[in-house]
Amino acid sequence: MDDVRSGALSADDAVRQLRRLPFADLGFARVDHHRNLRQGLAEVVYGPGKTPDQCAAIVKELLDQPGSPVLLTRASAEQAAASLGLNPGGERYEATLVWRPAPPRPERVVLAAAGTADLRVADECGVVLAAHGLAPQRLNDVGVAGLHRILNEVDSLAEADAVVVVAGMEGALASVVGGLTAAPVVAVPTSAGYGSSLEGVTPLLAMMSSCAAGVTVVGVDNGFGAACAVLRLFKTRDRAVSRAGLTDG
Repeated sequence: MDDVRSGALSADDAVRQLRRLPFADLGFARVDHHRNLRQGLAEVVYGPGKTPDQCAAIVKELLDQPGSPVLLTRASAEQAAASLGLNPGGERYEATLVWRPAPPRPERVVLAAAGTADLRVADECGVVLAAHGLAPQRLNDVGVAGLHRILNEVDSLAEADAVVVVAGMEGALASVVGGLTAAPVVAVPTSAGYGSSLEGVTPLLAMMSSCAAGVTVVGVDNGFGAACAVLRLFKTRDRAVSRAGLTDG
């Protein structure tokens, strides 16, 4: 509407774009162009189960519309190659690809990984946050087996606007961090661990049973979901600030 008002876009072109706003039907996928307007989050392409050509086509459809970042997650080498071949300009971070990242945001997010084995999940979370303009402070290998490591970071935790904790084994780091910071804590259980960790079930249940009140828990190995939880929190805060007529800071 702003482009129509300024003359940068004709009324006919605006109508054509609005017709595609709810979704575009590609036959094998109905691509949601309304998600950013509705939720403030990018529409994300989940790689597993799709062919390389399907991934590339969905990414292209999203990029053909202006607006939010475009992400392809959990991509295979073949899916990544096809998507970048059809859609130049993307950046690949292991299994996550990003096109059209958002401008920087001021919020401070701490992303803590209990062990090196948890970094794959933490990295996924970090890339999704960065695609939306956030630059998380990474705390790697700060698990409770050496509690002094996370206690050395209490100032960072106290200053954070949100904290993501990624932990396998027994998942105790989420409770420790939840007791050290007033910021919202999003906990991600991982499948890292020995026999009784049950491929992430033990840390999942431990985090859900945390004695630190208010810890939010996502699914096993779901770094993407943790990033989205943080983004939803900030979106809600943005709306509250807007309604109150306040300025950030």
